Amino acid sequence: MELRKNRIKQRLRDGKHVIAIENMNDADSVEQFAPNNPHCFWFEGEHFIANPQNIGDLTRSADLINATSIVRVPRPEYQLIYHALDLGAQGIAVPHVKSRADAELVVRASKFSPIGQRGMFTSRQGIGVDDYFRKANDETFVLVFIEDLEAIENLDEILEVDNIDVFFVGPGDLSQELGHIGEQNHPEVDKLVQKTIDRITKKGKVAGTVANINSYEWAMQTGARFFLSGTLDWINFGFDEFNKFLEKIEK
Repeated sequence: MELRKNRIKQRLRDGKHVIAIENMNDADSVEQFAPNNPHCFWFEGEHFIANPQNIGDLTRSADLINATSIVRVPRPEYQLIYHALDLGAQGIAVPHVKSRADAELVVRASKFSPIGQRGMFTSRQGIGVDDYFRKANDETFVLVFIEDLEAIENLDEILEVDNIDVFFVGPGDLSQELGHIGEQNHPEVDKLVQKTIDRITKKGKVAGTVANINSYEWAMQTGARFFLSGTLDWINFGFDEFNKFLEKIEK
């Protein structure tokens, strides 16, 4: 039995873009999204409900429709990272990586030897897979958040850490540190996000950022190739358009 291929790692290797869908927080919703051929689903464990009790079902539903599953853990902590992978996630996203040491911890927890020191346990993805421990490293997606001014100060050192697929520039937390809380598309925030993405891509690394209803056109032009987009914005936009149409025909 072969290990399931990680769709988004292949897309990035091919020079393509990746869109990660968030706000799909139950297995039924994930499966119903299948006709849209999503690249991957982002299951939120820092701010929302992804936890050891439901990660198995959430990631299994993504497997069924050939989409990569990413779990964002609450913080850069060794066991939190490999627990999510053991439960079936094909990828991990780690917030508030502020230093080279933080980035190295993420890699150690995400990868087996000789790259890292992930706990020796067969993930749900590895059941029945011949030589799983030697194959898993190639198919495990790793993303770290650059969302603190301290991280930006230490960015050159963080970028020296290998085996990280995406360096994700998070405008939300940066907006707070810059004094524009709740304004993640403020011009000063956009300027810093763009400057940081430029630094990442000039080092030959893949950058990511948010691409929501208000920023997707801008985000696609930054040089980033990984985008996080929430379904609620698009649902609200569609429903607003429907209401406008309804008001028009009822006049």
